[in-house]
Amino acid sequence: MALFTRSAILNDHLYRRFYLQPFRTFVDARVKWVRDAYLDFAVEKEKNLKQIISLKNLIISQPSKTIPLSTASVYKTTFNLPTTAINFFQKYPSVFEIFQPSKPSSLPHVKLTPQALTVHNEESKILNSTRYRKDVAQRLTKLLMLTRAGRLPLNIIDLLRFDLGLPHDFILTLLPEFPDYFQICNMVDNDSNVFGLELVTWRDNLAMSVLQKRSIDENSGIRRENPIKFSINLPKGFDLEKKVRIWMHEWQNLPYISPYEDAFFLSPNSDQAEKYTVAVLHELMHLLVSKKTEKENLLILGDYLGFGPRFKKALVHHPGIFYVSNKIRTQTVVLREAYKKDLLAERHLLMGMRYRYLHLMNRKVRVKRLYGVRVNGSNKRVSSVKGG
Repeated sequence: MALFTRSAILNDHLYRRFYLQPFRTFVDARVKWVRDAYLDFAVEKEKNLKQIISLKNLIISQPSKTIPLSTASVYKTTFNLPTTAINFFQKYPSVFEIFQPSKPSSLPHVKLTPQALTVHNEESKILNSTRYRKDVAQRLTKLLMLTRAGRLPLNIIDLLRFDLGLPHDFILTLLPEFPDYFQICNMVDNDSNVFGLELVTWRDNLAMSVLQKRSIDENSGIRRENPIKFSINLPKGFDLEKKVRIWMHEWQNLPYISPYEDAFFLSPNSDQAEKYTVAVLHELMHLLVSKKTEKENLLILGDYLGFGPRFKKALVHHPGIFYVSNKIRTQTVVLREAYKKDLLAERHLLMGMRYRYLHLMNRKVRVKRLYGVRVNGSNKRVSSVKGG
């Protein structure tokens, strides 16, 4: 059991302020989905980036810094590849190099290209820096603070691991550095015993949302009672019905409850509860280095936290805050305010390195056939490549 006391517990003040407010619900109007070409491109240009980095980490973790091509078939499912592993390696010759080891009778192997290895080494310096490790530990802490129990199953954290910018082996390499922050625990999830991660202690200094901090900064460091409002950014061609605009104006002026408070005493169908739900989603999206994640990740997390269908409703009701892209074989939720057209307004340090990988992925190379080798006993031949 984690030894922490949550500072933001339901109290008489919160109860009297919100529980007895008039019950209001979202207007009976259809909020249409309008495509945002810029945000679609922000999602689409990172197609296969997660798979590239996962395979890169696998290769670099081997003692030889290579993997046999004969074992490639297992990676399609493991890393959710869009094609066979062999085809995937060949699609990105600036990242992966298929070669024949000098040892007699050896099967073809895969290694990183010199360019990819250079980017990896620079990325490793960032991931191992004190500044970065403190940043990612604090963001992981804030994620756990968004839960009422201060803990999450490791399998749910793993869904967000890439988007949080956690090292792929964070359990072994990051958590031991912060024993005052985290500890592994046993949990029950869907009637099964699983391992989880929990806070050791609640941290008041981190229990302030991005919107609360922004409000204080805008008011010269003074906390004011003015309602905290969300930034609304609708694309061209998006026209809300008049009754929706009126509802939105009134909804924005409702009191803002910090996502680090426990507001589950609110009627789940009230507008006040919806503003709290949006506050949790908004803060969660700000914890992610790319300010976007797969919609399914959010729904799974929301269901675990006890929000049920409210995360899904919030995404539908508030297209000016969250954009749902249908690109790259899935649905991706993007935090609108974090982007200027297709670029992050404030780029996280790790995203700079990820864009370096994207540059390599899109780099054209001159293919030169040096040899043909059989793969796994089949007649398929593999070409080596040379950068051009």
